[in-house]
Amino acid sequence: MSTTIDQLFIGRVQPILPEGGPTGIYKAAVAGRVMLTPTGLQGDEQGDLRHHGGPHKALHHYPVEHYALLVQEWPHCAGLAGAGVLGENISTRGLTEHEVCIGDIYRIGEARVQVSQPRSPCWKIDHRLNADKASRFVEAAGITGWYYRVLTPGTIAAGDRIELEERPNPWLSLAHYWDSITAHRPDPALFRRIAEAPGLAPDKAERCRERAAWLEKNGA
Repeated sequence: MSTTIDQLFIGRVQPILPEGGPTGIYKAAVAGRVMLTPTGLQGDEQGDLRHHGGPHKALHHYPVEHYALLVQEWPHCAGLAGAGVLGENISTRGLTEHEVCIGDIYRIGEARVQVSQPRSPCWKIDHRLNADKASRFVEAAGITGWYYRVLTPGTIAAGDRIELEERPNPWLSLAHYWDSITAHRPDPALFRRIAEAPGLAPDKAERCRERAAWLEKNGA
């Protein structure tokens, strides 16, 4: 399983309109090789370090084909919705949440990375697209993209291949993960199994354990 980086994006923190709060969602494509460190691409910034960035959200990957779904839902976004608009670092085609699994390890250029979690959409997506409830749509449709942690730092660039090296959880695609945690009648045993999946971000694993305990206690 492999694909190619079509575009690579970084951005500095700037105000998001109209509120004016800090955000790193505005990014621009870069040419040439960029150093990928354990906390992200050199020169890339996040405005809210409580919810974005850090070692388990070092690199954000978003499939460009998802933008067509957003345009179908909100036609007025046709001139805006495209690679880089939702703050992703990596834009590709042909690799989606249905093919990517929690814990996957990929070689990208000189670096090795591991899928740690899907992106959790927030209100800034609504503002970026000027589309009410866009973040809810992205989550409900499972078109969130995903984050990597960095196992081996190194330079990456547009045109680099993204090659799968290891897949410890072939049963846990990102799509299956979303379906499981948003299920109307979830199975606590499944939550415990997900929590033990190698590579899952620690906070997500802890939430799964807490949810399993609550479901078992309340007989859900």
